[in-house]
Amino acid sequence: MENDTSKRKNRTKEHLKLALIDLIKKKGYHAISVKDIVDHASYNRSTFYVHYQDKLQLAEDLLETMLAGLEESVGKPYSPGQKVYTTKLSEPSFNIISYIYDNRNFFELIKYDDTLTGLHTKFPQTILKIYGEQFIFQTINNIPVNMDYFKRYTAYGFYGLIQNWINSNFKESKEEFIEEVIALSQTHIYSLEFVGKQKK
Repeated sequence: MENDTSKRKNRTKEHLKLALIDLIKKKGYHAISVKDIVDHASYNRSTFYVHYQDKLQLAEDLLETMLAGLEESVGKPYSPGQKVYTTKLSEPSFNIISYIYDNRNFFELIKYDDTLTGLHTKFPQTILKIYGEQFIFQTINNIPVNMDYFKRYTAYGFYGLIQNWINSNFKESKEEFIEEVIALSQTHIYSLEFVGKQKK
């Protein structure tokens, strides 16, 4: 029975998050009230307050959950210690792009100015964190570079491409977009080694 309760709780939270996403697209984050959210999700206020103190807590939960999922998605195609040459990269290598595409309803929120607080900064910072913590890169011809700068340059460049893809309403198919990213990766990265998320 406890399992059913837990599933029901998760389902309710999911509905509230979806309602928030829809409403941000319709009227902007700051104009939304708790009443708007519960009306849109077909719940009552008391149900909302079982799960969240206020709109801000719901928004933070949504952002944290989606960005944690982004971090988790990266390692799916790899095993720790696995080294991949960029000439051998393929569509599954970029599971992060598939995650963004599969959750495009959420990631489209970057197109809006009045959106989730922190989304425009935390999304690129999460990509930088992934590059910084989960991968070791080798440059073409082992050219010596400041690796911190290299990862920052690569991460924010990748974020720029993602942002452009989302802003264009995913003009290229997911497969075409991944091909473009692979081709660009091959211009400056020789290989990458997946380290994985380090246990604290």
